[in-house]
Amino acid sequence: MDYAADPSIRVIRDTLADSRELIYFDDAATTLPAHRKPDSRSLDPRPDTAQLRQDPLTGEWITIAGSRQNRVMLPPAHLDPLAPQTATNPSEVPDQYDVAVFENRSPSFGPALGTPGDPHPTGIGLERTQTSVGRCEVVCFSPEHDGSFATLGDQRARTVIEAWAQRTHELSQLPGIQQVFPFENRGEAIGVTLHHPHGQIYAYPYVTPRTLRLHASVAEYGPSLMADILDRERSGPRVLIAGDHWTAFVPYAARWPIEVHVLPHRDIPDLAHTTLAERDELANLQPRLLRMLDAMYDTPTPYISAWHQAPVRAADGIRLMLQITSPRRAADKMKFLAGSESAMGAWVGDLVPENSAAALRDALSLADEKWSHQ
Repeated sequence: MDYAADPSIRVIRDTLADSRELIYFDDAATTLPAHRKPDSRSLDPRPDTAQLRQDPLTGEWITIAGSRQNRVMLPPAHLDPLAPQTATNPSEVPDQYDVAVFENRSPSFGPALGTPGDPHPTGIGLERTQTSVGRCEVVCFSPEHDGSFATLGDQRARTVIEAWAQRTHELSQLPGIQQVFPFENRGEAIGVTLHHPHGQIYAYPYVTPRTLRLHASVAEYGPSLMADILDRERSGPRVLIAGDHWTAFVPYAARWPIEVHVLPHRDIPDLAHTTLAERDELANLQPRLLRMLDAMYDTPTPYISAWHQAPVRAADGIRLMLQITSPRRAADKMKFLAGSESAMGAWVGDLVPENSAAALRDALSLADEKWSHQ
């Protein structure tokens, strides 16, 4: 089954002043007009596409993107680059919107694309270089400067999820793209440079190292690995939410102090292959999980919300999975990736996963109760 668009969510395509693509996704009950103002800014030419260099010790490709050094860093609210444009704020989005997606002005990959049918190079060599083809997009969850994905409400969350699914579908068809990764960074402790509620989508010219390791595990265990993990977790002590289409749980060997995995009950490779019913349930489930994180402590919890999708051309037993992680291990403590994790990739978990699951379930109940009274 290929991508099935939700006909109730309007999609409007436009371009920015420097020819970057801009796409509006309007809520099912939007009050916005179909016509949007053009981008009247005068912009410098887009930066050259970055460079990929291979690390011969691991075989991994590293993007060298010097233009990203100059990107905006925590601007004041009146100069928010993701808010709708005004006379005093020449932002990236020319008009009012519900959800807006546009090509990143300082991308790690692209704007150049690969050549159709040209595979990414394999093997190991010294001082190997490639062009960092691909695409990076920004997904604005709301026109408001404040808030988060957790506080959008089900309808707006559903529009964001539709945008992820549609962009996964279209980006997967671009020449040279091998994997599509929608994600959200939240909080300065994670490295966020803009407070405006937003996420990003990376379309990579290679299969990422994390996915290559998963490929190796599937090859060793067998193609039922992720289905068997789901079956085991659904009957175990670490389940947080059990829905009709998705199950959220703390994994058996959690690395992070807060780590939640969400798996679909069907064997599907990416968001583009979800049904409308699956997206509807996710629009309730994912914000609940993020509100749960904020109910753990008196201040908002930083996190990374990452959609792990199968490579474009070969799923090979890899199932779509959402992973939400946070380095926060107590109200006033963070987990830092020091010697063992950073230098050797050898993780030490600070919390027992079963205990974490129990604490998260308590926080989920608190968050649900508070949300029901808003």
